[in-house]
Amino acid sequence: MQTSIQIYYQTFKTLNPKMTEEEWAYFESGLTVREFKARDYFIEANKKNQLLGFVTSGLIRGFYMGHLGEDITTTFIKEYEFVTDYPSLLSHKPSRYNFQCLEPATIITIDFNHIRSGYNQFPGFERNGRLIAEEILKGQQKRIESFQFDSAETRYLDFVKENPQLFNRISLTHLSSYLGIERPSLSRIRKKIVGL
Repeated sequence: MQTSIQIYYQTFKTLNPKMTEEEWAYFESGLTVREFKARDYFIEANKKNQLLGFVTSGLIRGFYMGHLGEDITTTFIKEYEFVTDYPSLLSHKPSRYNFQCLEPATIITIDFNHIRSGYNQFPGFERNGRLIAEEILKGQQKRIESFQFDSAETRYLDFVKENPQLFNRISLTHLSSYLGIERPSLSRIRKKIVGL
């Protein structure tokens, strides 16, 4: 059975085939494998975040508190995905988001300062940082565009297609919040699709 670090290495090598063994050895020296319980926070709103995480098991929900005190889901991070609040990493400001474990989770963490030090030591290391950032930003951009261009039904169908393994792991309340659909409307969409 593969260890969490081996899984991370394979993901990283797929993301950046040009990564050298020397670069990986440096990167690995900054890694910590951490275990979280369900409901634990990886990142808490209004606190500074210096960590980049990679989930090897478990599920995390990103959310923020709206003006009326409601929590609004912005993302779900599952196995083999990166988790962080990139703007807070780059700006050194407290995060505006919570990232909470919906299940017990194993997350490999690395301090962003360790990554930045690698930029100075290895000419190709910035490529690693850029590729991780691109992975995170692609997901964020896709979500933004789905609200700009897609109907509620299309957002739901796309989510089902891209995340079939998440349905038994997240609540309808969290899903409706993530999709920007009132829960009764989501139920109607689901019934309509089942009836087709």
